[in-house]
Amino acid sequence: MCEKKLIDKVAIVTGAAQGIGKAIGLALANEGAKIVLWDINLEETEKTSKEITQLYQVETSAYKVNVANYPEVEETVKKILDKFSKIDILVNNAGITRDNLILRMNEEEWDQVIAVNLKGVFNCTKAVSRVMLKQHSGKIVNIASVVGLLGNPGQANYSASKGGVIALTKTCAREFAKRNINVNAIAPGFIKTSMTEKLEPKVKETLLEQIPLARLGEPEEVAKLVLFLVSEEANYITGQVVSIDGGMHM
Repeated sequence: MCEKKLIDKVAIVTGAAQGIGKAIGLALANEGAKIVLWDINLEETEKTSKEITQLYQVETSAYKVNVANYPEVEETVKKILDKFSKIDILVNNAGITRDNLILRMNEEEWDQVIAVNLKGVFNCTKAVSRVMLKQHSGKIVNIASVVGLLGNPGQANYSASKGGVIALTKTCAREFAKRNINVNAIAPGFIKTSMTEKLEPKVKETLLEQIPLARLGEPEEVAKLVLFLVSEEANYITGQVVSIDGGMHM
């Protein structure tokens, strides 16, 4: 029987109520980690927390957190420290979309996406890295996007936020390396989530034509990549952006 990779590790996953975040929580719990789920939808997050506990018998907590609000993030980190005394893993997954062509995009649509997707990563990284720097250990994985590498019409705000996440990842990797903290980003392509389920059939068809593997990705495939990057097997990997997009960005 293989030993679990993350026994006694404490992992925070943001945007964890459903979709990719939930899949990441499940994957880390399967390897023995204690899971701390953050989301603005507390009811769904608590459901996910109970599901993970029942499946894997690991300690799981759910918190309502707006990652764009630094005092809220900082206060929740203190609660986690009071409970566990350490934080080993941070997965910055929380994100929103407010799609529009740039000429039609209003200031609120721009600001909301940048606040959650980019400032949220800054807020969580700042609060959690204080803990990791004292520990001289930690793994941070930021969920970016293929559109942060390629751009995408109608997503100026989203692509700018994810491009910013990529740049932030590389800077944090350089700043934290001497304290044994690895910081990497994952750039998913189009993954089967509630967001992609709402797309019109013709839009999906056009998307598939851009993907060499000719299919959408599964949340579990992204979760497996996160699992690798937070495991001991990835100790010599930092400052990298790993695409998982069926070949869209080569």
